[in-house]
Amino acid sequence: LHHAQPRTHTNGNDSKKFKGEVRSPGVPSRVVHVRKLPNDINEAEVIGLGLPFGKVTNLLMLKGKNQAFLELNSEECAQTMVSYYSSVTPVIRNHPIYMQYSTHKELKTDNSPNQVRAQAALQAVNALHGGGMGTMAISADASSMGGGAQSPVLRVIVENLFYPVTLDVLHQIFSKFGTVLKIITFTKNNQFQALIQYADAMTAQHAKLSLDGQNIYNACCTLRISFSKLTSLNVKYNNDKSRDYTRPDLPTADSQPSLDPQTMAAAAFAAPGIISASPYGGAHAFPPTFAIQQAGLSVPGIPSALASLGVSHTGMAAAAAAASRLGLSGLTATGGHNVLLVSNLNPESVTPHCLFILFGVYGDVMRVKILFNKKENALIQMSDGTQAQLAMSHLNGQRLHGRAMRVTLSKHTTVQLPREGHEDQGLTKDFSNSPLHRFKKPGSKNYSNIFPPSATLHLSNIPPSVVEDDLRRLFGSSGATVKAFKFFQKDRKMALIQMGSVEEAIESLIEFHNHDLGENHHLRVSFSKSTI
Repeated sequence: LHHAQPRTHTNGNDSKKFKGEVRSPGVPSRVVHVRKLPNDINEAEVIGLGLPFGKVTNLLMLKGKNQAFLELNSEECAQTMVSYYSSVTPVIRNHPIYMQYSTHKELKTDNSPNQVRAQAALQAVNALHGGGMGTMAISADASSMGGGAQSPVLRVIVENLFYPVTLDVLHQIFSKFGTVLKIITFTKNNQFQALIQYADAMTAQHAKLSLDGQNIYNACCTLRISFSKLTSLNVKYNNDKSRDYTRPDLPTADSQPSLDPQTMAAAAFAAPGIISASPYGGAHAFPPTFAIQQAGLSVPGIPSALASLGVSHTGMAAAAAAASRLGLSGLTATGGHNVLLVSNLNPESVTPHCLFILFGVYGDVMRVKILFNKKENALIQMSDGTQAQLAMSHLNGQRLHGRAMRVTLSKHTTVQLPREGHEDQGLTKDFSNSPLHRFKKPGSKNYSNIFPPSATLHLSNIPPSVVEDDLRRLFGSSGATVKAFKFFQKDRKMALIQMGSVEEAIESLIEFHNHDLGENHHLRVSFSKSTI
């Protein structure tokens, strides 16, 4: 049994633990053992893995074994690095890289040619990053640009939000400039915003200079970026609204609608659960780690727009890129996630038609099924994944008939119709040939008039004979309060009407969209971004 003894190498205990892929990172040390490196790895690339987390103080390359040891200036930096990469696997030329703490507490190096190269690489990198002349020039430049004190944290506002922007999309874009450590997304003043923390202010400055004013997708979702007053973010949960990539152990916390509905609606963008993608969108030109199982949930197939920031160029959404290149709006580019599960409905008053009209504000609803034995739940099939995302982001947490709806992506890819002769009391309806679809025509101006539910409704297609009183009476007829009304000066076919609350506006939209006003005019109702 002699040969069953573990063979010891120069790196002692380190190689014994790696028989399996899944391993505990071991006892923290400022020396990190990196494995499964590609054969043609160079020193600078290995140092690059550690740089975002602190100063790399030493390096030992074991090229024959495709391994390396990296020493950081503190145990704390090494811990941040190891836990970051345990949630976001780094990839170099298609090789996933694994790492854990070494049993060594520091590296002792000799003068072998191998080591001389490593030391030279370290000196080169430290000269670049260690506050030599280069850094001075950049910071002097930055201060003359104004725009708040420099901080590693950027505040990002997304304007013209015609497509949902998820935390993962932001992570992908901002990772092109360096490792993103933490992200928090929220809605404030009806605007989707995010706080994004890098390892240092220089990286943040670089990202800000490159991205401020850019559009994420063609002609929409414009980034407005400033330095945050905060210098560090405190993330409590890893979910679709906030993420600390250095702490994969954080709970997801149930994002039940305990927040106010407005925040919920605008922030509940991505599917729950941690979707980790490679941090290297392009910073080190590493390919993305793996195509996410959800096949690019976060990058919808944007009708006729190739994402102008290259969002959809990564492996996360090859499908989305293909869809957008073909200019297809109806293609399910998000891996078939076009069915929504809506729960906590009011079973007394909800019907397939009412869900069809409400969800139809954000996309073309194909089918609706209210579940026979759980009537507070419904499945809604949209015509594509982008529309499903959009409806979810705007309607999750909104109140309908006295209850806050919960909207999530369903596992189902379609809604089944009942078999012939098995009618289910009208609980399943097929709307695929409805004349009321708002987004049938590619490039329809309805695409640019998508807004979150609001108390003020936009009315159009009003015939000349209908006056303000008629419309006030109509909208008050269901018991709702009409607070204000105003015709558009330029075009009397359109008007704004302000209801007593967002919930009243939602119910009025459901009731009066497509209402026959006579003279062959059917009223069109949508949510408005304006107030009266």
